[in-house]
Amino acid sequence: MTMSTARAIAPIIAADRPLSPAGRTHALVRELTAIDRERLQAHFMALGEDDRLLRFGQFVPDHVIENYVRSIDFSRDTVFGVFDNQLQLVGVGHLAYLPAEDGKRTAEFGVSVLESARGQGIGSKLFERAAMRSRNTHVTTLYMHCLSRNSTMMHIAKKAGMKIEYAYGEADAYLSLSPADQSSIIAEMLQEQAAVFDYAMKRQARQASRIFESFLPAAEAA
Repeated sequence: MTMSTARAIAPIIAADRPLSPAGRTHALVRELTAIDRERLQAHFMALGEDDRLLRFGQFVPDHVIENYVRSIDFSRDTVFGVFDNQLQLVGVGHLAYLPAEDGKRTAEFGVSVLESARGQGIGSKLFERAAMRSRNTHVTTLYMHCLSRNSTMMHIAKKAGMKIEYAYGEADAYLSLSPADQSSIIAEMLQEQAAVFDYAMKRQARQASRIFESFLPAAEAA
């Protein structure tokens, strides 16, 4: 959870394995900015009561979500999103950097996917991108905290080979990351370029569709 304050990090068991099978989904992950704040709020508002509980670890009313989205510092944390063809944010990943300890950096990852977009591997794609960004910003440990019944987060953690610790209905998961290299830096750059291009194409198609629809009443009247 990225709404919680930083907590002590437990001992880590390293894991170095592919995070997901190739070709699971064509979802493209784009880094979000303050310009996307309104869409971010709409995304979290669209989560049902149980989904909010799983995402934040507690029931979160609308006004708390509004404050949470308003408080996100995009110059400090990194937020990723997956858009559908209507430019709705169907998946969001929040990567929050925790205070360094003994010279080692840790980042906490939280993810949410709208019910209509589940089963497409979007959560895994968001996690992969967050792990890549963490490597490229010298983070040594990627950390997740969630309720143990959060099947989506547990699936992501197990597939990534994370060390998982359970206690009182909650779970902490840790992934030790390899240092950044040229391939990881180039891979992230190419992924971001592809996602930005995909978003631009979706926006252009949506605008063209709106223009076409605006002529329909006139055409029908004629």
